[in-house]
Amino acid sequence: MDPIRRTILTTGAAVTAIATAPRAFAQQTGQGGAAMSFFEKGAVRIHYEEAGSGYPLLLIAGGGLNSTISGLSGSYPPFDSFVEFKGEYRCIAADLRNANAGQSTGPLEIERPWDSHTDDQLGLMDHLGIDKFMVLGFCIDGPMIWNLLRRAPNRIVAAVLAQPSGSRPEMRNLFYDNNMKGWGPELVKRRSEVTMETVEKFLTRMYRTNPDFVFTVTRDFVRQCQTPVLILPDDVPAHPYAVAMEAAMLAPNAEVSMFPWKEPQERIPLAVRQIRSFLRAHRPAAA
Repeated sequence: MDPIRRTILTTGAAVTAIATAPRAFAQQTGQGGAAMSFFEKGAVRIHYEEAGSGYPLLLIAGGGLNSTISGLSGSYPPFDSFVEFKGEYRCIAADLRNANAGQSTGPLEIERPWDSHTDDQLGLMDHLGIDKFMVLGFCIDGPMIWNLLRRAPNRIVAAVLAQPSGSRPEMRNLFYDNNMKGWGPELVKRRSEVTMETVEKFLTRMYRTNPDFVFTVTRDFVRQCQTPVLILPDDVPAHPYAVAMEAAMLAPNAEVSMFPWKEPQERIPLAVRQIRSFLRAHRPAAA
């Protein structure tokens, strides 16, 4: 081979290797420097990230059925959960199964949509060897956290529900309609084995079979739930203030933030301070 051509090829290969190395490393880290991993169980594959150390804190991003780890920062949430709490807690977050912008995949379990997501959350904590933990989430976290408390009452030490979703009597089909227009068609485009008929059945079971209160549990359950909960209400169509406050009034160990707590923006640090104080107050002494 011509010496000049050999030199060019060698140099080019070296440059390519150097340029590729940071990209490969970046694929191993995620939100705020969190470590990225995957957890698999049967046909389910869950992408998750961890950051920080201390008592385990499960984080659930907003965004409905498109909830992803990236939803814990950016323009949607009022504050970055990883940044705020990784200095004191072992923060764990995952892409929701079948979120369109996420990396978690699995079947649509038509008869048990909420429980399938709870399976993933509890399965992830089992995979990490975590028995008891705290949880903080936004939006769809409301129904999901109540379902976690129903399914694993002895594992959840305390829960924070920020701007939780709920069912408005005057807008019972809100979540069904939104997901039939947005989440469902995009999922069908990505997954050839999924049809809109399957999506319709899944969403019907999720949002229309029991379209009341917080979807996943009854008022009697909330009334008897002994787990400490902190609720930060919102008041937009998907996050009804009345439902959040009703849950807070029913739960015997509930606390509520100021309202509104997101506006003006100067109030957000006060809300974060309350969350931090709440978590510290209920964190086991040995942690």
